[in-house]
Amino acid sequence: MRTEEYLVKTLTELGMTVTAVESCTGGLVAAAITSVPGSSLVLKQSYVTYCDDAKHRMVGVRKRTLKRHTAVSGETAAEMASGGARKAKADCCLSVTGYAGPDSGMGEPVGLVYIGCFVQGRTTVKECHFSGSREEVRMQARDTALRMLKKRLTAEKPSKVS
Repeated sequence: MRTEEYLVKTLTELGMTVTAVESCTGGLVAAAITSVPGSSLVLKQSYVTYCDDAKHRMVGVRKRTLKRHTAVSGETAAEMASGGARKAKADCCLSVTGYAGPDSGMGEPVGLVYIGCFVQGRTTVKECHFSGSREEVRMQARDTALRMLKKRLTAEKPSKVS
């Protein structure tokens, strides 16, 4: 079973919802989830926040966080995940922010990606260093984000929402 199929099945069984806040993946996480029949039961909306202003305006990433840590940071990924869950009223949220290439424009390494995973009030963040083409970095980020949520749902066994 593909990871996104597992997520839709498990979230449906638990009566939980998910959203995504994506930057460098540009909607790939949401697209993977919505490729599964029945995904409309668990994903009601998603956000592509490609610029700093969108991160702030759409999901509430603080301007201070963006200025102090930049858009590509663990702090920003955490605020994207918790803010996205809050805005969408979702139980879970995946966030992705990073440099997919061909260059970062910031002197940072291409392939540096931060992924946030919010589940029922708790956010974890993973720093990743992917390699390959722009598209390969984006696909690796998508797959890692989906696996993070699967791991959290499996390990934490969240309680069913009434």
